[in-house]
Amino acid sequence: MRNAASPARLRVLFQDQAAAQADRWTLWTPVAFGAGCALYFGLPREPQVWVAWLAIGFAAALLAGAARWAQGRALLATLVLMAFAMGGFGVAKLRTEAVRAPVALTGARPQVVEGWVLDVAPPGQGGQRLLIAPARVATWPAEATPIRLRVTLRPGTPLPRPGEAVSLLAILNPPPPPASPGAYDFARDAWFESVGAVGLALRAPEAWTPDGRPPWRLALAMRINALRWALTERIVQTLGPETGGLAAAMTTGHEAYIPPEQVEDLRAAGLAHIISISGLHMAIVGGFAFAAARLLIAAWPWLALRAPGKKLAAVFGLAAVGGYLVLSGAPPPAERAAITAAVAFAAILVDRQAISLHALALAAMGVLLLQPEAVTEPGFQMSFAATAALVALAEAWPRPVREIEAPWWIRAPQAAGTWIAASLAVSFVAGSATGPFAIQHFNRVSTWGLLANLAAAPISSFLLMPALALGAALAPLGLGKLPLEVAGFAIDLITGVAGLAARAPLAQAVVPSAPGWTLAASFLGLLFVCLWRGTLRWAGLPLALSVLWAPRPAAPDVWIAADGAAVAVREGKSAVLLRPDVKLFGAELWARRRGLSPLISEAERDARFACDRWSCAPGSTAPVSLAAAWNLRRPFKAGRLEALCASAEIVVLRNDFRPESCGASLVLTGADFRAGGSAELYRRPDGAWRIVWAQDLRGRRPWTWGFDPRT
Repeated sequence: MRNAASPARLRVLFQDQAAAQADRWTLWTPVAFGAGCALYFGLPREPQVWVAWLAIGFAAALLAGAARWAQGRALLATLVLMAFAMGGFGVAKLRTEAVRAPVALTGARPQVVEGWVLDVAPPGQGGQRLLIAPARVATWPAEATPIRLRVTLRPGTPLPRPGEAVSLLAILNPPPPPASPGAYDFARDAWFESVGAVGLALRAPEAWTPDGRPPWRLALAMRINALRWALTERIVQTLGPETGGLAAAMTTGHEAYIPPEQVEDLRAAGLAHIISISGLHMAIVGGFAFAAARLLIAAWPWLALRAPGKKLAAVFGLAAVGGYLVLSGAPPPAERAAITAAVAFAAILVDRQAISLHALALAAMGVLLLQPEAVTEPGFQMSFAATAALVALAEAWPRPVREIEAPWWIRAPQAAGTWIAASLAVSFVAGSATGPFAIQHFNRVSTWGLLANLAAAPISSFLLMPALALGAALAPLGLGKLPLEVAGFAIDLITGVAGLAARAPLAQAVVPSAPGWTLAASFLGLLFVCLWRGTLRWAGLPLALSVLWAPRPAAPDVWIAADGAAVAVREGKSAVLLRPDVKLFGAELWARRRGLSPLISEAERDARFACDRWSCAPGSTAPVSLAAAWNLRRPFKAGRLEALCASAEIVVLRNDFRPESCGASLVLTGADFRAGGSAELYRRPDGAWRIVWAQDLRGRRPWTWGFDPRT
């Protein structure tokens, strides 16, 4: 009888679970829309524009059919979700076409660039960078000139201010491809930011006199960025570079003054998220403005009796979020956070619950409509994963019964205990929700990150961000010094916490990336846990943790950079870099993705390879019999190429010269890298080599091959 009743009980359980989702299935519409966007970005080849319009037409037809003919909630939900998925695919394609712009060609000669400094970009590994709106590039026709250029300056070069017209000599190339096959595609980000070229300035920028005025939109953007830069300099002058650099980054988005050592400490402590202006900053600024406005309205009885205080405060919160968005330079993470905050305040204005899963779904839908490429970005994935988990936690959090007329010595410990428990739960849930994405994208686990965030969160929420907001608002009036000094004190506390966590034993662990499918699986599993109502939600937990338990693929034996200028070989759990001072960012990124520790000293390399300035040959202890030559245009010394071929099983040549006869079993030249990008080599059981090229995984998309109007 017990066995006979089990199917019936299971059927009743599933029916009850399905009935509990009656008002929840609409939460899955942005998930379906995002899945359509992800499907578009995962295609190996770019579809025609008519495919996007066809998908949008089908989506409209499905919605019309669902509204008219759908009988039953299950069919209605299926049709609507299919429509949203098709709509996401179509919108993503149309967004790609809307931002289409020229991209530089590979291998261009140094060019004289004349244009306006649009902004000071975040510094890269090579140094300070400028975002330039070019008026012309010497030998390039107007139709082939990119809309935006990002140029790295030589160390020690004075930074021009946004709005200045400059002329400089620079080597320009297309935005960089992935550092290794399957790694994050920075060129895709550049495509959607209209950055068509990156380069290195060969000399300091000089003043340039333009023929006319810049377009009004460009002029407005430069004026705003000039004000932001002036505020950045004022903050740094007030607090000093070490403290002021971080304060300026959290206020204006300019990271030019942050010391690299401070950034590394924050990353090691799991606190690097405070640098980027995102949801946390918007929530604190908007919430502070909202709370302050409500307090002031309540303190003015005449206004409190005649105006809806909560709605007026929501308007102030909206204004604060909008002002902060402009002040920060409106980077994509800040735009997404502003949309989310705006939805919350708008919910208050229409008498709806500000913090709910339905409001979050509406915010996600708004972000994806404006920026469908966000589905590929770690910031979007981690931000909405954490927010969904926290809102679900808020729904499930027990509401304590308040005692009437309880004395303060009873209420105070209860409140303190509740606050501590809530803080621990919030940090644990947010960290658990973002952990799989942090592992997959950054391959770092901060051992003491939970404790560091618990210590830094109240400092940031109650002291740092309110003081920065007041300091930025009062700075133009000359009254911002005191709040900025308070903010500086809070920053010193946070950097102290970061330093302790970064230098504690076992501060960081490197975790290799899981297979690519686990990222989507983790996101869907997490959403199921958060959005589903009832005990069945925990069925999504194994899927949410798939990044953690999925077997890691075997590490490759060799990595080669996209231009052949750098090579690393695997030795056990270490990666030996043949050129430790070249392409270090890409080499370290590849090593972390594969769970390897990079050996970057020349002594460690020389113990395994015989190297000079232009080439390396394997020694007797080399883990892989590989030789490489870095000369691009300089000819080989007599007999050097023959010696490399005779000494190695694999020969990597940066130039296009392929020898007619070579004893190596595998020879790769510059032509191979231009066609395939970065490469990973695996030794097969039979001794042959298998090559995985980055370009094969990227496919033929606008950001992988660029746009050349001359073809």
